[in-house]
Amino acid sequence: MDIFYTVVLIILGILAVSGLFVGVTNDAVNFLNSAIGSKAAPLKVILAVASVGILVGALTSSGMMEVARSGMFNPAMFTFREVMMLYLAVMLANIILLDVYNSLGLPTSTTVSLIFCLLGSAIAVSTYKISGDPNLSMSNLGQFINTTRAMGIVSAILLSVVLAFVCGTVVMYLSRLIFTFHYHKIFRRWGAMWCGIAFTTIVYFALFKGLQVPLKGTQLIEFINHHFLLSLFLIWVICSALLFLLQRLKVNILKITILAGSFALALAFAGNDLVNFIGVPVAGFDSYEMAVASGNPDMTMEGLKANVPANFLVLIAAGLLMVLTLWTSKKAMHVTETEISLSSQNDAGEERYGSSLVSRSIVRAALNVNNVYKRVFSKKFRDKIQHRFEPLDESECGDASYDLIRATVNLTTAALLISMATSMKLPLSTTYVTFMVAMGSSLADKAWGRETAVYRISGVMTVIVGWFITGFGAFVIAYAVGMALMYGGTIAVVLISALCGYMIVHNNFRKPKKKEEDSIRLVEAQTPNEIMHDCAVEVAGVMDKVTKIYNRTLLAVFKENRKVLRDMVRESNDLFYESRERKYAMMPILHKLQDSDINTSHYFVQVVDYLSEVTKALVHITRPCFDHIDNNHEGFTKEQVQDLMKVNDDVKTIYDKIIVMIQSNNFSDLDLVLQMRDELFEVIADAIKNQLRRIKANATSTKTSVLYLTILNETKTMVLQSRNLLKSQRYFIENKSSEK
Repeated sequence: MDIFYTVVLIILGILAVSGLFVGVTNDAVNFLNSAIGSKAAPLKVILAVASVGILVGALTSSGMMEVARSGMFNPAMFTFREVMMLYLAVMLANIILLDVYNSLGLPTSTTVSLIFCLLGSAIAVSTYKISGDPNLSMSNLGQFINTTRAMGIVSAILLSVVLAFVCGTVVMYLSRLIFTFHYHKIFRRWGAMWCGIAFTTIVYFALFKGLQVPLKGTQLIEFINHHFLLSLFLIWVICSALLFLLQRLKVNILKITILAGSFALALAFAGNDLVNFIGVPVAGFDSYEMAVASGNPDMTMEGLKANVPANFLVLIAAGLLMVLTLWTSKKAMHVTETEISLSSQNDAGEERYGSSLVSRSIVRAALNVNNVYKRVFSKKFRDKIQHRFEPLDESECGDASYDLIRATVNLTTAALLISMATSMKLPLSTTYVTFMVAMGSSLADKAWGRETAVYRISGVMTVIVGWFITGFGAFVIAYAVGMALMYGGTIAVVLISALCGYMIVHNNFRKPKKKEEDSIRLVEAQTPNEIMHDCAVEVAGVMDKVTKIYNRTLLAVFKENRKVLRDMVRESNDLFYESRERKYAMMPILHKLQDSDINTSHYFVQVVDYLSEVTKALVHITRPCFDHIDNNHEGFTKEQVQDLMKVNDDVKTIYDKIIVMIQSNNFSDLDLVLQMRDELFEVIADAIKNQLRRIKANATSTKTSVLYLTILNETKTMVLQSRNLLKSQRYFIENKSSEK
């Protein structure tokens, strides 16, 4: 056998490992989010439960390799070489697509990605084959491609998105009406029966979706198939009785239910979606063995139609790698953050997504519907309903994104919908179902209030649009890669494989830039003393950064150093965005402070505001400087440089003094800083007068004059706000001392 095919097989194996890593990173959101969002258990416990589910699911995998072997194309129409190029194009395109989505923090469907990559690659190879045969035309494409399955998947996706959202909304609304947010009292009476329903759904889901094939033909499965309703009733009775007993033993059965649901979804994920990650490489290996056995690399691959069980050792290795990825992938946590941020019960301040025209229109329409609701139903009736949805106080709800009731609804509803679809042999995406159920339940739970609805609807729409772009993107990328491999041969294989290898290493294994340890420590403070200490640390740190950025910006603009100016714009933007985060995180901190700490609260607000103004002024200096040099405008004259250097020296002297005073809590030189500030303002005034003379004498260009005056005015604002910040801290220290 030609060494070329051996190399292709090795590449497929490497991409299979990478595919497992990227796939788990993407699909971990399906079985982790409910437990993480509700804080049903410590993260390590949640990951351990999910790991067991993954291992069991992998070892009992149905190995639906026929999807990769013959699900989207007719293997009898392709030779061994064509099939190997087809599979290689699928894996390369799939890795690129999924990694882009994970980098953006968007959950997508590995099933849809695989199907449309297979379809795009198969059409590319078919097109190449048809173009080289005068007896064939594009009208014969139907002989090569199985389009029926692809259309079935698209139809199921459209249905599942709407159905999952509606079901999640209805089930959550009814559950909250029954239990309310203050559910503990009523839950002691009816909780075991309600959790019994959830457990019944989860057990049936695990049996039918995760363990159907390994248990096929057993008496248990046969009994369930012939006595479906009776089986569900018996499971519910047994589960309810066990949960009731555990509840009397002071065990939180909601947490048990959530962990069981996470286990079931992880099991089904590994058991049924494993083909999405290793199906193509395994099919490629089977093709290689067939070609070696026949000794004819030009043989047709009709043998791929046979359903061959996957190798047990391959399943073990895949399961272990999936577990390892689950524990080590930071991107998996990034993807889970998207769903949690869109379904959180808490108003976190700054939302992850912005608003859009469509989301604003939807919210306005909802408000109009609500007005109709108010006119139709009496106030007494509305108040009764509203009472059932009164949220907990912040001190009661803790820092969980939502409570255990909603987490249970998410898992139960998703498991039920996926089980029903599987029983009807509908190709359903678990990612789409779990995400849309979570969005529906958050809507019903009134997590989307007027303060957040427009942003979260925009976020959901962004994710949904991304899903449908997945199919198109997967098809286009796979088609392009397939055509390149077929026409480019060995050179194309080497170049595209190297490119994908670089992307994998760059996006998954490079070390991220180390963040500043003291970044936004201020928002983590809890007590007045902690606030006072962390304010001093953070203000000193910000002042030091401002001084360095300001100094480097002026030197770079003097030397017309475009690269340094670009870096200064980035660093000043980072400081500014950190200040925005402080503002949005301010309200939760103020709520935690006691009424007696009003001076602390007042100081906290002032610190956040002054730091924001300082960083804003710095941005208004760095950006114009970069734009000026980037557009190749005329630089500063010698006289302008001299004036600005004097300003720069005075600014550095003032900030050095401020930093020392803040770090030492010794404000005896505050009047000196005030004097230095006034002297600096006189220097700035003289510089402005000098510039006006140059303008009158036409000794400088208009754009240079505008930049020069901008720097001086923003410098004045920056120093003024810094001095106000220092003054505020002195008053705060004096007030705290007098309280003692």
